[in-house]
Amino acid sequence: MQIFVQIALVLAVIGMSVALMRGGINARHLAIRRILLLLFALVAAFSVVFPELLTRLARLLGIGRGTDLVLYALIVSFLVYMATSFQRFRHMESTVTQLARRIAIDEVVSPEDFAEGRTTGRKR
Repeated sequence: MQIFVQIALVLAVIGMSVALMRGGINARHLAIRRILLLLFALVAAFSVVFPELLTRLARLLGIGRGTDLVLYALIVSFLVYMATSFQRFRHMESTVTQLARRIAIDEVVSPEDFAEGRTTGRKR
């Protein structure tokens, strides 16, 4: 029964890794992201198949159990994800603001057009 659980967990990790590999900002970012995800998938699969080695590593690092080590790694990963998401959303917000300003400038009605009764901006 344990082998079925291990296979299911490894397949789940591989599936999530493939899903997360899609997309990216630029080629360098995407390459780093894929390398880190591949490393994560290998470590996760290794820890599922050999959980006693994860516990040994945890004890070597001064942590009681392997599950505690996994929890700490997930907390750090979550904080990194939050930081990068915040930066990405801040950049996106700046881009949307610049686009809105540009559209507002492009659609401004000149005094001559307003005097003639036209209320839409000039098309360039």
